[in-house]
Amino acid sequence: MELCVAPISSDHIRQVVQVHISAFPNFFLTFLGPRFLGEFYGSFAVDPVGIGFVSQDVQTKQVYGVIVGPFNPAGYFKRLLKRRWYVFCTASLTAVLKKPTVILRLFRAVFYRGDAPSGRQDISLLSSIAVSPDIQTKGIGRTLIAAFLDEVKKRGGKGVFLTTDAKDNDKVNRFYQNLGFKLESSRVTPEGREMNRYVFIF
Repeated sequence: MELCVAPISSDHIRQVVQVHISAFPNFFLTFLGPRFLGEFYGSFAVDPVGIGFVSQDVQTKQVYGVIVGPFNPAGYFKRLLKRRWYVFCTASLTAVLKKPTVILRLFRAVFYRGDAPSGRQDISLLSSIAVSPDIQTKGIGRTLIAAFLDEVKKRGGKGVFLTTDAKDNDKVNRFYQNLGFKLESSRVTPEGREMNRYVFIF
């Protein structure tokens, strides 16, 4: 199999959603359903502020990995919701009916501003990276992050930040640290989830 990295497009979204679901079966965004995920990932393919890449098979075009994030996270998700609020409401309706208590968390998610480190509005947010579980030893994650960092640099950005779980997530934390990301801070979400925030400054 020969893999390549390509900019994300609307044609990739169906496969991207399946990669996300297989990589994060018990995560909140997955619980919101395929339609919500489709809107989320699709926004990075059409918004000029969005950055996104997929790792796919050169011949079959099968997608095995994806990375997305806004070049300028300030107001990105609020603007997205304002533009597509009715679609997100419809897409998340099934999840809300299953578990009405998710409404507050959903509200926080769609109004998420990126929580950039204080005084660093010049760095971009890596919102999501997912790789198919059955092919996670092929270096896809490293390649996707390299493409993301390169694109941010080309656009004149000064760095990238991201958040990931602090507990029971040693492999992922080491992954980012080995790529040069520095632990900037930690916090606890309203749901009690401990999160680490990493930064990569050019």
